[in-house]
Amino acid sequence: MPRPCKQRRIFGRPNSSYFKPSGKKINELEESSLNISEFEAIRLMDLEKIPQEIAAKQMQVSQPTFSRILKSGREKIADAIINGKAIKIERKDNDND
Repeated sequence: MPRPCKQRRIFGRPNSSYFKPSGKKINELEESSLNISEFEAIRLMDLEKIPQEIAAKQMQVSQPTFSRILKSGREKIADAIINGKAIKIERKDNDND
């Protein structure tokens, strides 16, 4: 039986929860879903420029877990940009880290 997921501290909330490439209709696009933990990790590291160890403490997760969350979020964003997918930011954290 897997260990239950620990509640993560999320301070930033997205101003918008959906981004799509211009010139394409929503019903023509594939989506890449970014969960709220991935959004927060990217916000802390890439926007706020907070060191990974401190950002992990703010989210109340271990540094390796933070690193996995960050990597997953960055991969999803890269996939969406390169392959022309929409990015949907989920309001709930459905992650099992």
